[in-house]
Amino acid sequence: MTEARRLRVMIVDDEAPARSRMRDLLAECEPALALTVAGEAPSGRAALDLLSREPADVVLLDVRMPEMDGLELAQHLMRLEHPPAIVFATAYDDYAIRAFEVNAVDYLLKPIRLERLKEALTRAGSLPPRPEVLRGLSRAPRTHLSVQERGRIHLVPIGDVIYLKAELKYVSVRTAEREYLIEESLTRLEQEYGERFVRVHRNCLVARAAVRGFERSEVDGEAGWEVVLNGVDERIAVSRRQQHVVREFTRG
Repeated sequence: MTEARRLRVMIVDDEAPARSRMRDLLAECEPALALTVAGEAPSGRAALDLLSREPADVVLLDVRMPEMDGLELAQHLMRLEHPPAIVFATAYDDYAIRAFEVNAVDYLLKPIRLERLKEALTRAGSLPPRPEVLRGLSRAPRTHLSVQERGRIHLVPIGDVIYLKAELKYVSVRTAEREYLIEESLTRLEQEYGERFVRVHRNCLVARAAVRGFERSEVDGEAGWEVVLNGVDERIAVSRRQQHVVREFTRG
């Protein structure tokens, strides 16, 4: 089989010994499966950077990693033009195993056995897990939002986001540096980040930490309020329905 037709496998694990062990196991799989190791990465961000240069058919993905866990990384990987198949690797975790089995998400239990790895790689041609399944598996909000631009995935730390505004089928993500567009639901983002953001208008959520204050405004002869934000000069109108937010922030 030519190199172009070999199964390209990427290893993502924050622990170097675990990556080395996986490489050894993959080498043992080669007599039975035509594969090549496309690369390895110690973090989610490094994995996305590598995948933009070296596409992979399968990603063997550790669940527990610092900064961004495997479940969140998998959600970002689904935004690639050609998402890889994903096989999670996890130490014994009752919650993860039950969740993976219920949702038919493939996983490997550490320490990984050779035959089980072969089985997972053989099935790797099946469809990648659906984004809504991955969101349901994750027990914590994402630490980053992912933006697809020019064939690459850019990660925007959620702590840098000043506001999220619905724009037709997109959501505008505003940071102090620039604006991004993502294809997500503002309602779902509010559900995920309700403690961090507050709705000031039916089409806008602002970061609580970015609110500097409120100013009186007048639109079409009607008095109202605008949010003054740190990091941007733009003011965001507070809808009449959401004016309780002004009282919440100015109370006391």
